[in-house]
Amino acid sequence: MSGDQEAVVLSADRVVKWVASDGPDEAMDAEVVLGFHGLCIVKTVRDDDWYMGSLYEDGSIDCWTAYGELYEALRGL
Repeated sequence: MSGDQEAVVLSADRVVKWVASDGPDEAMDAEVVLGFHGLCIVKTVRDDDWYMGSLYEDGSIDCWTAYGELYEALRGL
């Protein structure tokens, strides 16, 4: 759906945070992580939403937006 031929499934064993502009950062437990170069989409164990974020060199992820469905998240790339 994204059209990115280099998208990869990444290990969910990493630090993932929700970075809210109006409050403190919140740690999230990843279930699925899809990598798209410097961006990624994360499905957490706590809900059915998909989160978009930045993938850093140390493997950590800061998420800043949420989508209700994977299709929406992929279109948001």
